Amino acid sequence: MSDDSKRAIKTDDEWRAKLTPEQFRIARQGGTERAFTGVYYDNHDAGIYRCVCCDAELFTSDAKYDSGSGWPSFHSPWSNDRISTKEDTAHGMRRIEINCAQCDAHLGHVFDDGPRPTGLRYCVNSASLSFEKKK
Repeated sequence: MSDDSKRAIKTDDEWRAKLTPEQFRIARQGGTERAFTGVYYDNHDAGIYRCVCCDAELFTSDAKYDSGSGWPSFHSPWSNDRISTKEDTAHGMRRIEINCAQCDAHLGHVFDDGPRPTGLRYCVNSASLSFEKKK
């Protein structure tokens, strides 16, 4: 999704009009929800997890697993071009931040302690996601 014509670019005021205050704080300002409080951390329904900001498909329920972390966790994204990454050194830690490649929404972080087949754990804030239940 590197094609700039497909990028979802809005002003902060436009994002605030679309999102709840909590969604804006997390997705647009890089915040984090408290563990075990997000609506999707314990969701076991089949379906697609989309970006709350631009509706891009990010993860499927087939890639979701219970990491015990309190956040929705996935071993892989919908496709690698849906997620962008950057180094995050906030809070005295060195982590890899994950963002929506289409609109740059903050999703969470990726860690190398996940299950097979990738060995990765995409740890995502529920507030950064919407869910489309499989029919």
